[in-house]
Amino acid sequence: MRGEVLHYDQEQGFGFIAGADGKRYSFAREDLPREMALARGAEVEFQPNGERAGNVFSVRARMTGRAEGAAPAATAPLAGSAPAAPAHFGRNAENGTAESTGLWSYFWRGLTTNYVNFSGRARRKEFWGFCLFWTIGLVVAIGVGLSVDLSRSDVGGGGDEPIVMFGLFGLYVLLTILPSIALIVRRLHDLGLTGWLAILCFLPYVGGLATLVFALIPTQAGDNKWGPVPVGVRF
Repeated sequence: MRGEVLHYDQEQGFGFIAGADGKRYSFAREDLPREMALARGAEVEFQPNGERAGNVFSVRARMTGRAEGAAPAATAPLAGSAPAAPAHFGRNAENGTAESTGLWSYFWRGLTTNYVNFSGRARRKEFWGFCLFWTIGLVVAIGVGLSVDLSRSDVGGGGDEPIVMFGLFGLYVLLTILPSIALIVRRLHDLGLTGWLAILCFLPYVGGLATLVFALIPTQAGDNKWGPVPVGVRF
């Protein structure tokens, strides 16, 4: 599979690749054929194995090796045709191939691809987008449950306890607790902090304040050990 290097730390011996399938893969020094420096944006070929990239090769180096000793064939563009645009992945991809940075997109990915993703980084917009639609979903769940409870009470003379509302409320929180914790951890990574500080967000009295502080601090400039700067961040 082809991809584009998002980040490679020569000293630490690890990095990330944005694959042509839209997913991000991690790789280490041992996945390279030899000790070589990979700059951000370099086009590579690799073998995906889960979330890990193996047998990483630089496309330019491979093409240079194949063409050694032989003159490259010149190809002229067809008349009236536009020159082919270079393929880009990840942060350099255009709309349609890059991951969307809309608020709903962040929320949807939080419940799907990032459901238990505790690695990588999450910008402020991703955090607030998830919180916005999480709150909307909670209000809808409570409203539906309360409507059902009221209709049961009117029709069958049921009890006064809003059983359905509490049930939907508990189910909604249970289904979204893991992606919420994962999001807080990625937000901390984006600040250059350890994800274990997420424990502060669940402490009585100080949890809400800690969450608000972590949500308001700007993204750390540059790459850190948890990955490159999130897509869409401008300094």
